Amino acid sequence: MIQITLPDGSLREYDQPLSVHEVAASIGPGLANAAVAGRVNGELVDCEFMIKADARVSIVTAQEPDGLEILRRSCSLMLAMAVQQLHAHAQLRTGSVLGDGFYCEFDVERPLTPSDLPVIEARMQSLAATNHSIRRRPIPSSTTPPDDLSLYRLGDTDYLAAGPHVPTTKVVQAFALDHISGTLQQRIYGTCWSNHQELQQWRLPPKVVVVSMDDRQASYAHSVTEHLRRSGVHALSDLRNEKVRYKIRQHSQTVPYLVVIGEREKAGGFVSVRSRDGENFGRMKVEAVCEWLGQTET
Repeated sequence: MIQITLPDGSLREYDQPLSVHEVAASIGPGLANAAVAGRVNGELVDCEFMIKADARVSIVTAQEPDGLEILRRSCSLMLAMAVQQLHAHAQLRTGSVLGDGFYCEFDVERPLTPSDLPVIEARMQSLAATNHSIRRRPIPSSTTPPDDLSLYRLGDTDYLAAGPHVPTTKVVQAFALDHISGTLQQRIYGTCWSNHQELQQWRLPPKVVVVSMDDRQASYAHSVTEHLRRSGVHALSDLRNEKVRYKIRQHSQTVPYLVVIGEREKAGGFVSVRSRDGENFGRMKVEAVCEWLGQTET
């Protein structure tokens, strides 16, 4: 007999090993459909993970931060698959979650352009509607993968990727591609949310954009963005691997305020603030800039 302790402290007993998805289904069909992963004794696992002994189990949905990150991680796999179906010459280098979304980096023989993005996005929508499974597979004994990477199969292709992933692509619906950079080594960026309402909210003109200098500040810049949002400020982050002057120039045309983060800001736990007119407000602690931006008029 296996005893499963749920987050509310209740116990459920099962007479044989079962998967996380089966635990969710035993609680209710709605939870089973919403499940993107599980947490077994505090560890995030795929829905197909088998529970063979007593454990504390919670079901992860896209409505919580961990679930949304998993959604974005799987969206990155769908982007890789869509690009390689449409452009056989494109070789995937890496893919990852980034801020509000995800990206994939490819080596290409012919540079893709922004006009390619709607076609790639449409192919991703088709992949989602087809409802492909995403399954973790054993790694061949002759292969030594990088730390924290596992082998996942989407369609008929295997990818080395960090997990866990959603069980099927139908869970990933509210996403969009928004930028492509580079020439023969290109990154395609997108955003992904748990539902279309959140995606539309993300598309609204922001009051402030948080701009990182380079990849090293991505995590801190995203945490600043989340802090601003919790304080009631509509904020977006631009974590693209582009020159910071390009990003500032682009956003200065439409966004009232820019929050710029480099290594000094990251190390000191503060940010640099400027207006779109070029007025520099200097460095502020994150809490101070949240309060100040919450009081200013756009």
